[in-house]
Amino acid sequence: MATIVLQGDGIAALTCGHLLQSAGFGVSIERAPRAYLPALMVSASSQALFRDVLELRDAFSSLPRIQKRVVKWGPQPEPVALPHSAVIASEQFLLEMVAKLFRANASSPEAADWTIISSRPLPESVIEHGFGSQVATVTLVELEKGSDSTACWIESLEDGWLFLMPDAPASGWLISVGGPLNAHLNNSRMIARQILGLGDGTREFPSYPRITWPLCGPHWLACGTAALAFDPLCGDGTGHAIREAILASAVVRAAARGTNVNALRAHYQARLVTGFKRHLAVCLEFYQSGGVGPWWDSIVESLNKGLRWCDHQLSNAGEFRYRLRGLELEEIRATNSR
Repeated sequence: MATIVLQGDGIAALTCGHLLQSAGFGVSIERAPRAYLPALMVSASSQALFRDVLELRDAFSSLPRIQKRVVKWGPQPEPVALPHSAVIASEQFLLEMVAKLFRANASSPEAADWTIISSRPLPESVIEHGFGSQVATVTLVELEKGSDSTACWIESLEDGWLFLMPDAPASGWLISVGGPLNAHLNNSRMIARQILGLGDGTREFPSYPRITWPLCGPHWLACGTAALAFDPLCGDGTGHAIREAILASAVVRAAARGTNVNALRAHYQARLVTGFKRHLAVCLEFYQSGGVGPWWDSIVESLNKGLRWCDHQLSNAGEFRYRLRGLELEEIRATNSR
């Protein structure tokens, strides 16, 4: 029985461990202490992954639901309300839910065939490439009486943006990216009206897109936040984590069947870079329309730099040689036309 070590215990690692264990692999885990994000917005597509891939059917039925997104972005004078479908969950809630599916069944990590790296430290040869420098501040807020608890709110400002997501009828979480949180609230014409008061504490985290390189090496694959980090403006990090875990576990299973390991690693890297490039392109559209001035210009410049970096890495990748069929990788065979 091939053995796998999970380095880290995030969504990507636990999902990968569950999928590999279900396929007959022995899996051990090296847990990494860290702080959890207090609130995440889990999209309908990510909920479908939990349901279809992890068979967690009613996992989100009791969570606060977001049914509307109110947007004041760029030069438009009035907010626009759009339909939306998501739930609000803490990271710890999601991790505990997935952790129930996985139990370590191997005890000798030194002899492992593969290591799935989803937390620091990274191998010495790995460099993290970041495209931007913006920092997000998150804090608990008390909502004004009458604020719609089924709506999330996003507003662009002169040097950043605000995002508000309720997690109960009278409370929610506020994310401020760019300038100081209090200054942003003072300049806000929409979100500030929804907030009665701020909580006592704040937490900061880097919010710019990041990717490690290389993403894999002999007997190891980077996955989850050890591989990619997304801008919360456009990134559904939970869904990406599950998709990366599906691909990583498929690579390990294909290697166990005797598929060329170098070709599998090349495919894994190319797929992740392609997904990261897609994220950067979506971010670019939003930041180009969000505002004018030095702050917005610097973000656009960083995103364009990231797109050029992705193009360089993909320039010699060629066509994809494999595709996912269910949870397995299969080779794409070329067809000769007559």
